[in-house]
Amino acid sequence: MSALNSPPESDDHLHERHESLAAAQFCPIDGVGESAWIDVIRKMDEVYSNLLQYQVALEEKNAELEETQQFVYSVLTSMSDVLIVCDLGGSVVEVNRALVNLVGRDENELRGRPVLDLFVDDGSRDKARIALTSRNLQVRDCETQFRGALGESIPVAMNCALRYDLRGREAGFVMVGRPVGELRRAYQELHETHEALKRAQQQLVHSEKMVSLGRLVAGVAHELNNPISFVLGNIHALQRYSQRLKTYLDAIHGGAPAPHCEEMRDELRIDRILADLDSLIEGTVEGAERTRDIVEGLKRFSAKDQDESSRFNLADVVAKAVYWVTSSSSTQCEVRYDLPPEIAILGNLGQIQQVVVNLVQNALDATRGREAPMLDIGGRTADGHVEIVFHDNGPGIEPQHLNRVFDPFFTTKPVGKGTGLGLSISYGIVDRHGGRLSVANHPDGGAVFTLRLPLAAED
Repeated sequence: MSALNSPPESDDHLHERHESLAAAQFCPIDGVGESAWIDVIRKMDEVYSNLLQYQVALEEKNAELEETQQFVYSVLTSMSDVLIVCDLGGSVVEVNRALVNLVGRDENELRGRPVLDLFVDDGSRDKARIALTSRNLQVRDCETQFRGALGESIPVAMNCALRYDLRGREAGFVMVGRPVGELRRAYQELHETHEALKRAQQQLVHSEKMVSLGRLVAGVAHELNNPISFVLGNIHALQRYSQRLKTYLDAIHGGAPAPHCEEMRDELRIDRILADLDSLIEGTVEGAERTRDIVEGLKRFSAKDQDESSRFNLADVVAKAVYWVTSSSSTQCEVRYDLPPEIAILGNLGQIQQVVVNLVQNALDATRGREAPMLDIGGRTADGHVEIVFHDNGPGIEPQHLNRVFDPFFTTKPVGKGTGLGLSISYGIVDRHGGRLSVANHPDGGAVFTLRLPLAAED
């Protein structure tokens, strides 16, 4: 071994050599003065000192190298993604523990083998071959099939890129992959959880709607009673008229003399009956249609929503909601309107109706016990949106509660008087329609709920 390649001497050897050289000053050589020996010894001291410094530096570098190697090894070991380092010929140079666990082979068994042997089918090998031969192409998220420890096919999304040596020359390839089986299972579980959450949310919305519907039953029953009574009265009148008409027609078809028929016509008031028939029939039809509209409205309100969108007039929805709520409430609240006659909205009619019913019902609950309960409903359109403001003259909302009004299950009502879900569900409905529901206290007192929705595009 040459002196350049020999390992550094130990401290003991250097110290012995230094002592032997120092002793040489006591063995004078002919022609060499004492000063020359002193210079030699001084130089040797410098060399000895430099050797010690070099040795310390080398030991520090070795320690740093070991620490770096340990760090790199710990990183590779901790990686959940598989790592394969190849040379330019496609032979495996290095792998990490994730790959060893995936394919069930030892690191020493994998080193030196063609990387193509790791794939289970020709399609995956072709993809890997293209990645190893395309120098300027970086392969990303290419799904391949690895051969597992039991010979099974394991889907792995692979990335491949060139690696370079210290001089910047191509040295091989680095392949990093992530088994997608776990990801697929995680995505499937996430999808199932999301669907279950959507079903629970729909059920929650429907349940809250049923609560609101229960509170509206009395008012709706009163509203239904009017047209039904009107139809019933007309039907009784038509029954009486039909008997008179039948008696009169029987006399005519029985051959009764004309004077007798004329007498019967006056006695049975046939002319008046004929004059009343049209109005009775029209009134009956109108009452039936009004009943049908009320029932259809109730069906739309109570039916489970299917996310169906339609164009409707929000002003009519507000008016109907106010009528239903006030009809079923014991609070005689004065409602004042300042709305445009036509507010075209595109969305789910039943859901928006539920929101308005909740806002009106909350306003009436807030004004219960007031000397002159009042609800102002105003609206304006601007920038393709409409804002409906519901301002009651109740006590308002405590400042510390303003940020929690739309939280699920939050309510300031007594136990049994509210679920704490109405406003939370309403907030979600409005948000899904691209709008916003906000709350504040009015400077003059009372709470202000603002419903903002996008207007439907003009036909």
